[in-house]
Amino acid sequence: MRILIFGGHYEPDLGPSAPIFTMLCRNLVKLGHQVTMLTMVPHYPSGRVPPEYRGKWFWKDDDQGVQVIRINLPSVDRAKLPQRMLQYLAYQVGVTLAGWSKPYDAVFAGSSALNSWLPFQTLVTLRNKPAVYGVYDVYPSVGIKLGIFRHKPVIALMTALERSCLNNAALVRIISDSFRPDLREMGVPDEKMVRGYDWVDTSLIRPLPRQNGFSREHNLDNQFVVMYAGNLGLSQGLEHIVAAAELLKGNDDIRFVFVGDGASRQMLLEETARRGLQNVTFLPFQPRERLSEVLATADVSLVSLQRGMGSGSLPSKMYSIFASGRPMILCVDEHSDPWNLVEQAGAGLCVPPENPAALSATILYLKNTPHLCREFGEKGRRWAEKRHSPEAGAREIESLLLRAIALKEKSKR
Repeated sequence: MRILIFGGHYEPDLGPSAPIFTMLCRNLVKLGHQVTMLTMVPHYPSGRVPPEYRGKWFWKDDDQGVQVIRINLPSVDRAKLPQRMLQYLAYQVGVTLAGWSKPYDAVFAGSSALNSWLPFQTLVTLRNKPAVYGVYDVYPSVGIKLGIFRHKPVIALMTALERSCLNNAALVRIISDSFRPDLREMGVPDEKMVRGYDWVDTSLIRPLPRQNGFSREHNLDNQFVVMYAGNLGLSQGLEHIVAAAELLKGNDDIRFVFVGDGASRQMLLEETARRGLQNVTFLPFQPRERLSEVLATADVSLVSLQRGMGSGSLPSKMYSIFASGRPMILCVDEHSDPWNLVEQAGAGLCVPPENPAALSATILYLKNTPHLCREFGEKGRRWAEKRHSPEAGAREIESLLLRAIALKEKSKR
């Protein structure tokens, strides 16, 4: 099968979907398929394109059998929405031009329409190709909740663009059953939606000793480390973690560590300074090959979403934490998909979002029950190995694409 994929980041970019799409493409090649990935030049999270990726429209290379075509982007300040929109537009035009001459049997496209609308209309709808549309967040709902989309004309436009991708896909892959009500309202029938879990590199991310090169480098060996690693974005409600750090500032051996970057980083730095906190450390994104060390440095890993966001998201960092063999605390809406997943895996504890008091109490509880931390970590690792391997993920997408081809052939008769 000749497979065309677009709508996601790809390594060495640091976007949250980069490892997901990289592992998918490589493992589809291992299954015997020809894979072309149309992606962006590295630019995340700063929005700045490195000098080595400037100067021409397309950069082509072979990655373990995957033909990767990287689309050049303008360097922008990602904190400013109009500038981010310029990057989205440049990417969509570039994907459309790069993909038009490619031979392919089926398409896997990642949401949202901000990344995928124009190439979806040309490379799927216009060329009458079968496609699976992967929905990772429901747009425009998530943008409305975050206050990004405020004006009715903008919301109407985003809804129309997203609906056109959903309606023209043969199948819609969702990572959360909580997506179903919003997608039904956009005209997607239940039989078209397929529930799937994403995957994690369980060979790269594995349990390592708590004291390691990364922990020694940052003087964290003798601390109880509460870590948030990933995108410091608008939807995570990370200011409430800073508030929990203030509640625990009298505990000299507890240190909160943020590893990453994003639109909220400056606000978090200012909030930490305003509160005069000495128990919070900010570190930049780390190279992917150090991810096991980074996650192993955590005594407890955090996943956080703003109130109301848990029903429309399943953070991919959860799978990395499972694989790392460390316990996690989830600050998410009660009985949302992330909450239910952690309870099902038995890999951590959940607290309501935006509740620093509950979070700080749960941190103290886990600090005082190391045997429970070990149990949560071991269960999480077993869960990742059984449910979230990249090989299983590639087989699932392969099956969906073959199904999409069959549906397209049936519709032609």
